[in-house]
Amino acid sequence: MPKLLHGGDYNPDQWLDRPDILAKDILLMKEASINSATLGVFAWAALEPQEGNYQLGWLEDIINNLWDNGISTILATPSGAKPNWLAEKYPEARRVNRNGQRELAGERHNHCFTSPVYREKVSAINEKLAERFGTHPAVTLWHISNEYGGECFCDLCKDEFRKWLKNKHKTIENLNKSWWTSFWSHTYNSFEQISPPVPYGEQGLHGLVLDWKRFVTDQTLDFCKHEIEAVRKYSEKPVTTNFMEFFGGLNYFKFKDTIDVVSWDSYPAWHTKNDVTTSMTTSMAHDLMRSIKKQPFLMIESTPSTTNWQPISKLKKPGVHMLSSLMALAHGSDSVMYFQWRKSRGASEKFHGAVVDHFGGSETRVFQDVAAVGKKLLEISDLAGAEINPDIAIIYDWENRWAIETLRGQRNVGANYLDSISDHYRALWEMGIPVDIADCECDFSGYKLVIAPMLYMLRAGIEEKLRDFVKNGGILVGTYMTGQVDENDLCFLGGFPACGLGEVFGLWAEEMDALKDDERNSFLYQGKERFSRDFAELVHPKGAEVLGTYTKDFYAGHPALLKNQFGKGTAYYLATRPEADFCQSFYKDLTAELGIKGFEVEPGVVKSRRGKFVFTLDFNRLSADVKEEEI
Repeated sequence: MPKLLHGGDYNPDQWLDRPDILAKDILLMKEASINSATLGVFAWAALEPQEGNYQLGWLEDIINNLWDNGISTILATPSGAKPNWLAEKYPEARRVNRNGQRELAGERHNHCFTSPVYREKVSAINEKLAERFGTHPAVTLWHISNEYGGECFCDLCKDEFRKWLKNKHKTIENLNKSWWTSFWSHTYNSFEQISPPVPYGEQGLHGLVLDWKRFVTDQTLDFCKHEIEAVRKYSEKPVTTNFMEFFGGLNYFKFKDTIDVVSWDSYPAWHTKNDVTTSMTTSMAHDLMRSIKKQPFLMIESTPSTTNWQPISKLKKPGVHMLSSLMALAHGSDSVMYFQWRKSRGASEKFHGAVVDHFGGSETRVFQDVAAVGKKLLEISDLAGAEINPDIAIIYDWENRWAIETLRGQRNVGANYLDSISDHYRALWEMGIPVDIADCECDFSGYKLVIAPMLYMLRAGIEEKLRDFVKNGGILVGTYMTGQVDENDLCFLGGFPACGLGEVFGLWAEEMDALKDDERNSFLYQGKERFSRDFAELVHPKGAEVLGTYTKDFYAGHPALLKNQFGKGTAYYLATRPEADFCQSFYKDLTAELGIKGFEVEPGVVKSRRGKFVFTLDFNRLSADVKEEEI
């Protein structure tokens, strides 16, 4: 974006009978330094009230009026919520749920991505919008649909899934071998026998579960491409679609070559647990979004006050809105945007936070907080487009996550893959050291340090990439549960970590103990006892140096932390999940050794750099600041 965007979802279609409110919105937007509005996200019924009856005049009036007042438009395609006339006339556009029931009209995000008629109707409305507004100077970006997600189990989707499987596996014999269907005598004789994993059917074949999740991502991406194709007939403006943090249903890395700009919806649960932890997990999500395309992203939704859907929806305390906004910018966002501009009077989100509440004026604390952020964005406008190029990558792989969540092993509740990644991330975040979040398909050659927690599944040649990375001088940190299965979730034979990674780490992992939630083991490192949890892997050094040993249970004295020289580089292996104090000291030493510099600050304060700006986020005092500091 050419400038930092400040704005958010604006729903004037809810207020077309109130021209006084629409006029006041313009005045309030200017008072809050709003320079961008997202229009049309859920406006299909107003844009096409009856089939084929397109009413775009009101939208053109809004876009022109905003533009005349210095406010640009991000224009959405409305496929996230279909109108009732479409749902009733074309029932095949409605999803079938996991229990085989076709859903009724209503709600949102419940359309079938495969349905030809839904694709036809979405293309039609998208083309009309693009033809009318595709070259309008006010329109800076296309917002494709909204928060893609969900599954459909209708016959159309089952047929497409079977075609997808045939394209991948080629023959039913290959599929049976990849899924190990001989277990429980579940061998398939044809692709037509296969159904998606559902509660009343097959769920025990992990290859089936994984391939279904991959298919859902591919089918969603195909639908997204279908929407973009309709827009592209009349417009070359860039496109985005809004992601949802570490949402488990889709592999967002698969979208990186389809969209021009990554955007996401950030809704931390402030003040419901430790705010430092909340900030850390949100920062990690920001870094994920920046890493998908390795460029600045947009925080296209956030709330200026509260949500209405979290278990406990707390207000943001004074100072937190500025803190959370600057936190997004520090990690690569070129925007602070909100859902929503004005609260609706009715329906499910009438008490969701907004810049303008039911009072309707600018005197509220929330409005003043938003105006303060708008002023700050003007002061640091040179930040727009500034890149962040970390020396460190942490591997978070969606397909690996799916496999870990599917497996049946020692801890079937609480394998804690994301939490394990957070352990490593937090230590670096607290030092103000930038980190990329990468998946197995990424290139690692430009990093000094790669961290690969719980890399259970080896896919996309990740084993060769990591082997070459270390051999050429890189530093690799791996953990328990590394290199146990292939991309079909079939266990490797010959010992773990497999595919040459055992040689890289210089060890053999024989077996793994599971610790109960309230159970801890510990290991000695640098003369100090470090506690650990969740898993304790029993490994045998095969050339690796032992840096730490377990202190408890029958495996006391066995290696828990090892170091191995491989080629020009070094590989570390953590056989257990350490608690925070170890990660803090370990990565402080390791980054110093690599010459990667952060910031020395008091606990609860995080300082980081983006371009020529240095951000200070103080979670003790709930305050934030940003200043220009040349390197």
